[in-house]
Amino acid sequence: MRRSWFVLGVAAIALAGGLWGMRQRPLPVQVLAPQTDLTLRIYGLGNVEARVLSAVGFELGGAVQSLSADAGDRVAAGQELAVLHSEEQQARVLQAGAGVAAARAALAKAEAALPRAQAVLSQREAANARQQELARADRASKQNAEEAQRDLDVARADLAVAEAELMVLRAQLAEADANLRSAHTLLDQHALTAPYDALIIARKAEAGTVVKAGDTIFSLIDPQTIWIQAYIDEERAGQLALGQRGSIRLRSRPQQAFHGEIARIGLESDRVNEERKVWLTCSDCPAEMYLGEQAEVLVAIGHRDRALMVPEVDIAGFDGASGTIWITQDGALARAKVQFGARDDLGRAEVTGGLPDGAKVISPVPKGAVEGRKVRIEAGA
Repeated sequence: MRRSWFVLGVAAIALAGGLWGMRQRPLPVQVLAPQTDLTLRIYGLGNVEARVLSAVGFELGGAVQSLSADAGDRVAAGQELAVLHSEEQQARVLQAGAGVAAARAALAKAEAALPRAQAVLSQREAANARQQELARADRASKQNAEEAQRDLDVARADLAVAEAELMVLRAQLAEADANLRSAHTLLDQHALTAPYDALIIARKAEAGTVVKAGDTIFSLIDPQTIWIQAYIDEERAGQLALGQRGSIRLRSRPQQAFHGEIARIGLESDRVNEERKVWLTCSDCPAEMYLGEQAEVLVAIGHRDRALMVPEVDIAGFDGASGTIWITQDGALARAKVQFGARDDLGRAEVTGGLPDGAKVISPVPKGAVEGRKVRIEAGA
């Protein structure tokens, strides 16, 4: 029995000694080296979009008579795209034109009558002057003078009526002209034209379809305004600025990288996905671009001649500005709280301060890391 206890004691001492020896043996680690000539980038995923995209249709309802364009066509500003049946409106134009002609004729008649009324007034004024002079000289009766004055007053009233009628007829002619212009405008609205030089991306009606005012007949874009809309993680979006350059990869052309530049940064972030929208123009993208196609972007946010980049997975308590990392100093493990700056598309953060002199950052963090334990930096790390 005593011998068994002795053997167990020896085994326990040996095991403890082995564990102690393993713990005291230097732990192999890898350390990070500063990088030189480093371009910092952040990643975004988005789609091909167009800044100018229009859903065009008629301003009034009716039956579509014909369409002269289709999806994929390039059209010029003012080019006719579709026409509504317009026989009824053409009749209204003719009716309005006849109204204008009638108003002009009535105005011409009134204008011709005005000189007659003016001549009658002049004759009445002269006759009244003679009768009043004769009456003062007792060479004409008072009744004749009163009749001459009455005739003069009537002539003045007739002239006033003629002038008023002339004003009314001029107003009626203006109204008739306005009605004719309105009828022509409505007739013009029976034809749908391109608002600018455009590329048609969808046709949503066919001949014979009865449409309502505002229904979309064509969807078209300005091909000169195609750009990339991308979503950037809010944690990195603070590093964005207008004019920053970026590379673009289209899903249909993954082997090619195109060049872009940030033209707009969204003023409102997505509250659910916590992402910010940015738009990049593309300087050398293919002539044929497809709306909605997935695109990846890498935006260059800065350049460093020399920088120490630490994987974020190796940072404990990381709040975007500071965190704790494992370091080796004087051949032993230690922890250090350091400050961080820019972050890149590889999930790394730049060390900007707090690293002790002579310390090296350990990555990846080995299992069994304990402060004070001796370490051995692996060759080539």
